[in-house]
Amino acid sequence: MSKENLKEWWVVRKINVFDTTLRDGEQSPGVNFNFEEKLQIATQLERLGVDIIEAGFPASSKGAFQSVKSIAETVKGSSVTGLSRSVQKEIDAAWEALKNGEEPRLHVFIATSPIHMEHKLRMTPDQVIENAVESVKYAKKRFPHVQFSAEDACRTDLDFLVKIIEKVIDAGAEVINLPDTVGYVTQEEIRNIFRYVKEKVPNSDKAILSTHCHDDLGMATANSLAAVEAGAGQVEGTINGIGERAGNASLEEIAVALKIRNDFYKAETGLTLNEIKRTSSMVSKLSGMVVPNNKAVVGDNAFAHESGIHQDGMLKEKSTYEIITPDLVGVNSNRMVLGKLSGRHAFKEKIESLGYKATEEELKKVFEAFKSLADKKKEITDEDIFALMSEEKAGEAVNYYDVETLQVNYGTTNIPTATVTLKNPEGDIVQEAATGSGSVEAVYNTIERIIGGEVQLKDYRIQSITGGRDALAEVFVQIEYKGEEVSGRGTANDVLEASAKAYINSINRVLNRQNGLRQQAERVNV
Repeated sequence: MSKENLKEWWVVRKINVFDTTLRDGEQSPGVNFNFEEKLQIATQLERLGVDIIEAGFPASSKGAFQSVKSIAETVKGSSVTGLSRSVQKEIDAAWEALKNGEEPRLHVFIATSPIHMEHKLRMTPDQVIENAVESVKYAKKRFPHVQFSAEDACRTDLDFLVKIIEKVIDAGAEVINLPDTVGYVTQEEIRNIFRYVKEKVPNSDKAILSTHCHDDLGMATANSLAAVEAGAGQVEGTINGIGERAGNASLEEIAVALKIRNDFYKAETGLTLNEIKRTSSMVSKLSGMVVPNNKAVVGDNAFAHESGIHQDGMLKEKSTYEIITPDLVGVNSNRMVLGKLSGRHAFKEKIESLGYKATEEELKKVFEAFKSLADKKKEITDEDIFALMSEEKAGEAVNYYDVETLQVNYGTTNIPTATVTLKNPEGDIVQEAATGSGSVEAVYNTIERIIGGEVQLKDYRIQSITGGRDALAEVFVQIEYKGEEVSGRGTANDVLEASAKAYINSINRVLNRQNGLRQQAERVNV
């Protein structure tokens, strides 16, 4: 191999990582991060080394505006962006939310496929181009960085795509996103699209091409990597692949694939890979979307070997069956870290090492919960601490209801009866009792009687945080209350207590959304 070819072989492109967990990821059915949770995730994404964090859609609501604004003002190590349609008032709202950020950036989009232009936009191709160009020019008057997305690009006529891309680059767009909005294309097709654009758009060298793939056919990660192979300089996706419908490309899978197959793709991200597992666990806890055991890179079985042949090979040489080491993505096999004699300082260092930033008040509450847990549970693991912190962060600006006491009478020949004592929004202690076909239903019927409104339980899930009889129970619920559909979580040693906490947490979320957060948002001048 000549020196020139050898040099070319070792040239490694830097691929920017655009994380949309807080925007596209939150569009997953049943997922609704509160303000504190969004800030916590954004801080961890910064720690992971994400280049761009899409914090939300500022014009969609005053609450979303405030969240994007706070994240932009807090995060310094990543560029924070907000989404906007090609509408001037939405661009204005995004600027107001992002202008105090370290590196304000706008992500503006309009649909370009024939089916979208005809049926959704009801615009001609020329009108779409004119709108896109005007929006990018308008945005560049404020934002130092503008990204343009051609929604449904992968079902767009290629010559039209070339035409609109050339014009928006001339207007000031420096990143061009070509999303597979409905997860439709194959690897060969997306490679052809990116190569065609790079070849036919005369000013394509003035912009970074970005790929944003959905997973409707299970090909989001593969398609994203194919786009990188064809020249994409930015990948977009979410942690754990959460998102609308079947979700988005999993950023952790893309990053690790580029690392492990660096020889093939000759590209890599700047992510701190050993923060992947921690980030995945946080997003899973706060979203309520459990990571499947067989999930690539971050699933619990990703590094488990049961076959005798595999185990034998692993004992002789790990590389026989393990291409990714646990340490690479931050999986620590020694999970027991603290016990009942551990002090506050050690506990604070541990939660910070897990990626959480806690106020003194939060630290005090969680440390008390930790001490209480340590009296009941011999081994305290990272997962236990994650659960305690997640429950604290699940708290809203206002806890309208708090569980004071819970008692359930159950027997195989008796009707399950629950007695629940709650502190109501006025600070009064209210107690009620009700029956149900099972213990959980009895608890929920009692709570519903106290709050005086009908609650529809859409989903109920329970899991243990770790193994063992003394494991913490974590309950996830999805409810509909006062016309709002939200999720909630609760953690406790007892499954019924965890169930009650999850139900109350979801009810508090509804009340905050309709009351507390509205009042907070009204103070924002959009």
